[in-house]
Amino acid sequence: MKRERAVNRRMADLAQSEIRAMTQACVSAKGLNMAQGVCDTPVPPAVLRAAGRAIEDGYNVYTRFDGLPELRQAIAGKLARYNGITVDSETEVTVSAGATGAFHCACAALLNPGDEVILFEPYYQYHISALLAVEAVPVLVTMRPPKWSYDSRQLEQVITQKTKAIIVNSPGNPSGKVFTREELEGIAALASRHDLFVFTDEIYEYFLYDGRQHLSMAALPGMAERTITIGGYSKTFSVTGWRIGYTAAARPWAQAIGAMNDLLYVCAPAPLQKGVAGGILELPDDFYSDLARSYQDKRDRFCSALVEAGLTPSVPGGAYYVLADVSKLPGSTGKVRAMYLLEQTGVAGVPGEAFFSGHTGADFIRFSYAKTDEDLEEACRRLMRAGQ
Repeated sequence: MKRERAVNRRMADLAQSEIRAMTQACVSAKGLNMAQGVCDTPVPPAVLRAAGRAIEDGYNVYTRFDGLPELRQAIAGKLARYNGITVDSETEVTVSAGATGAFHCACAALLNPGDEVILFEPYYQYHISALLAVEAVPVLVTMRPPKWSYDSRQLEQVITQKTKAIIVNSPGNPSGKVFTREELEGIAALASRHDLFVFTDEIYEYFLYDGRQHLSMAALPGMAERTITIGGYSKTFSVTGWRIGYTAAARPWAQAIGAMNDLLYVCAPAPLQKGVAGGILELPDDFYSDLARSYQDKRDRFCSALVEAGLTPSVPGGAYYVLADVSKLPGSTGKVRAMYLLEQTGVAGVPGEAFFSGHTGADFIRFSYAKTDEDLEEACRRLMRAGQ
């Protein structure tokens, strides 16, 4: 009997990330890649030293499924000091393969097929993909530029008997939105009233501008039990290729997430776990405040160049991305406009359709300004020259 051979039906809803696709197009065009948040700024020496020592000292084999004890303890200490979250490093912290891997493990461990999960649009494309991969159902709440505000009544209205969780990404990718205390408290009240999980992606927690302060959902009263806090150091330490992220959650959820992490990844790279632990323990508070000041300066310079080029930015409050209005460029889709800009300037961005479900995405391109000052200045010159 002849059997039909085909890829898993889930793959029908999954496509290659537009972020990766534009990176490849940029390489072909020999352009400046402002599409992918590769974060090609220098790695702190303390992080490199700790990883190097670990390799030399033989930390090159499997760790426990949820990470080295010194890294879990360092993360727990950081969560207490910076985030106001108390966790047991032995049972409530899981080190995973980047924040993306941590998010996927949480989805696979805690969501069932058909569960509805609320996201704010524009959304991070990988959040949607992870939900689809476990056959959960994304439900969107629209945010509107330039402040990326949303209607709390819409958030209430989309909740059904099938709703299982809400995803909060703050500071956000791609919008740079930093949720206010009032917004987070409103979401917390809603989650408590309807008995929902809240998955928080806080990977950009140190990239905050104009005096903003980071607030973690799990630090709000009554929210620690139902919040899955997801973070990592890929961005903060400029080690995006190391893939060191984590989840922090109440013990029953952490046990399930840890089991899924063991199944999917076995463990994160051992010497790189050591490197990140060294960075957390050795770097002073000034490192993080200097990081925010440096990136605020990058934001200001790049947004000024976008204005000069006639590509109006929605100025971000955090993270290191900006959505620019490209509706004046030729073409009817974001992809056509992004390719036009790449051809004309050699600067690559991501088409807005990667972050929006409807036609709105055609009017935006996302740029990452996590670049060296030299590359950032060159990108600004190219964009401003093209806008003249």
